[in-house]
Amino acid sequence: MNLDKIPPQAVDAEETVIGTLMAYPDSINNVMAILTPEMFYKSDLQSIYRCCIEIIQRSGGVDTIMLGDEMRKKNIPFDVAYLMELSGRVMSERMIENHALIIKQQYLKRKYIQAGSELVNMAYTEDLADVAEKAETDILNISGVLHSKEPKKLGILVDDAINVIDKLRKKEISLIGVPSGFTSLDRITGGFKRGELTIIAGRPSMGKTALALQIAKNAAELDYPVGMFSLEMAQFEQALRFLSGVSGYSNVDLISGRCDIEQLLKASESLLDLGIFIDDTPAITLLEVRAKARKMILKHGIKMIIVDYIQLMTGSGQNREQEVAYLSRGLKAIAKDMDVPVIAMSQLNRNLETRSERKPALADLRESGAIEQDADIVMLLYRPAYYGISSYSVNGIDNNTSGIMVVNLAKNRNGCTGELILKHNESLTRIKDEN
Repeated sequence: MNLDKIPPQAVDAEETVIGTLMAYPDSINNVMAILTPEMFYKSDLQSIYRCCIEIIQRSGGVDTIMLGDEMRKKNIPFDVAYLMELSGRVMSERMIENHALIIKQQYLKRKYIQAGSELVNMAYTEDLADVAEKAETDILNISGVLHSKEPKKLGILVDDAINVIDKLRKKEISLIGVPSGFTSLDRITGGFKRGELTIIAGRPSMGKTALALQIAKNAAELDYPVGMFSLEMAQFEQALRFLSGVSGYSNVDLISGRCDIEQLLKASESLLDLGIFIDDTPAITLLEVRAKARKMILKHGIKMIIVDYIQLMTGSGQNREQEVAYLSRGLKAIAKDMDVPVIAMSQLNRNLETRSERKPALADLRESGAIEQDADIVMLLYRPAYYGISSYSVNGIDNNTSGIMVVNLAKNRNGCTGELILKHNESLTRIKDEN
């Protein structure tokens, strides 16, 4: 960083914003969504704006007297004459948003300079992968501040909704969301919708990963690219699972070489151009998922994110329950911020193993009730045959449990709940509709 240069700043705009707030206190409502205190270059104006925010959050309004009292309590220097001078320059509050945007732009320039300086120093001592990861994360985080969402008027949202409904009515589209590829499931959910978090939960060996892979493949075949974060399986293992599903060879056959390579090559052709992008970073953090997912969206146009599985992520909290709650909220936030559906696998508690039929319930979600609260859809997987149960009834119809997976939509925020059956070929990692 060139120390001879003054960092980008707009002190005139900062003084105008503060002056406008002093002259027209209600105008703070027009800038709170644009500016945060750290965006001010001058530290005294930053302190004034921070106090204004704290006062309005506490009492719903702010004026010069309240501001002076707050600053005196905090032992912050308070120059009444200076504030009166700033307010005296202002003739109208109409331009405050324009000045706020100028301040924000200069702040973001400073953040880019800071990130660049840190990267220069880091490049001398750190591995290339770490430098690249920080560069991507910093740039995407700064860009996220630049392109933050603005509220929309209800009338516009209603028009958008009616347009979608009309397309459904005219059969121009078949689903609102990203299709799972399972007709029975999509009929209930309408597909995985943008901004929603779906949890697929089950005990080990119930087929969570197999279902996630099948959903990814089905969606990609319908031109919905998918980004997968595989915390449990390496990329090579995931590739074997996909190959098994299309070739008819089991995973055991593939890893032992008991297959016809020409037949395998021919079967693999259907996978080569699929828009499925797999990241197998272990113990990945929310920040890394956010940065990498945003990069996938920009570079590959992904329409859905899959995380396998949530308990293997690294989060923050004083205990495991708080950590999982933090991760759950974070994944929901990623879905909303990036406007894509997020599907996350989750483990279930061992408690259900003590029950006679081992059928899972929402209360079995492992380590945090926040998962149930944050999720828009919760699907509980159950394979009765795994527990030696030969018959299982769904909607009053008895089913032979051999080769079936029961999917219990235990929560569906925008639709009905209930159970459905999928055909599950465990050895070939292949799942399809019952019929």
